[in-house]
Amino acid sequence: MKLVTFKNPQGDSRTGWLAGDEIVDMNLASEKLPTDMLTFIDNHEEYFLIIKALGDVQPHYQLSEIQLLAPLPNPRSFRDYIGFEMHMQNASRSFGHKIGPAWYDMPIFYFTNHQAIYGPDDEIKRPTKETKMDIELELACIIGKKGKDLKAQDARPYIFGYTIFNDWTARAIQKVEMEIPLGPHKGKDFANAIGPCIVTADEMEQYRVPFDESVFNDPIRVPTVQIDRFNLKMTSRINGVTVCEGNYQTVYYTFEQMMERASENNVTLMPGDILGSGTVGWGSLIENNFTVHRPLEPGDVVELEIEGIGILRNTVI
Repeated sequence: MKLVTFKNPQGDSRTGWLAGDEIVDMNLASEKLPTDMLTFIDNHEEYFLIIKALGDVQPHYQLSEIQLLAPLPNPRSFRDYIGFEMHMQNASRSFGHKIGPAWYDMPIFYFTNHQAIYGPDDEIKRPTKETKMDIELELACIIGKKGKDLKAQDARPYIFGYTIFNDWTARAIQKVEMEIPLGPHKGKDFANAIGPCIVTADEMEQYRVPFDESVFNDPIRVPTVQIDRFNLKMTSRINGVTVCEGNYQTVYYTFEQMMERASENNVTLMPGDILGSGTVGWGSLIENNFTVHRPLEPGDVVELEIEGIGILRNTVI
């Protein structure tokens, strides 16, 4: 199921699901269903039973009649990881850094701004005086139920679904910040775009494949933990021109490993928390030192596409 948050013709924010080029408003389908996504995620097992009992539901709107919003406008928290070694190598080289050995021992993350959430076709304002605005092509997972001190082998049932994540980045600001050993902050907190929908975990299972050592070609290493992954094409375009083609299958750390790390030391993951996968290799412009495309400027249209989910489109202003 592809779940969405949208603004109906009356201007109200509603929650529903996609049916081809049409949308079902879940609260119109049943008054027992909520109008917001976070409430749905909190009680999704009960709500999915209600939906199943409804059988076939006639859609209420054409996509052209409504405005898609960020599918989860109010996540409870937002951790972003660096899960792809290729991106880690490229970005570190561009900043004049080396990968710390600890990166190969554990998935690392930072908390990004869960209040700065944007959705499909939203305009993204370039930060003041920023000269190297960039994109990052990521997959994100949404947590579906509480869990703490999880083990990777037990973590998968805690995932509610997946969406596309554009981790907009101000590289000029970030470069200065990264000279201080604290990690990114103002270079990262101005915009996090997600969408266009949340694909439920069960629907994404069709893309899961056994671990394949052959996709980890030099210079990236074969991961120590060799568990299955999604075979998902990941593409980014700027003004209609493709600037990256990658695959989630090349990720070094899976979401299950990330959840184990995040929930360590008695930390509770909550329904509605989001975890970013990190940028797929070559999925940001900094990795090519902006030779594949100049830094983003007002008027640029960015499209991130992930197989099975859709296209997340935004315009820089």
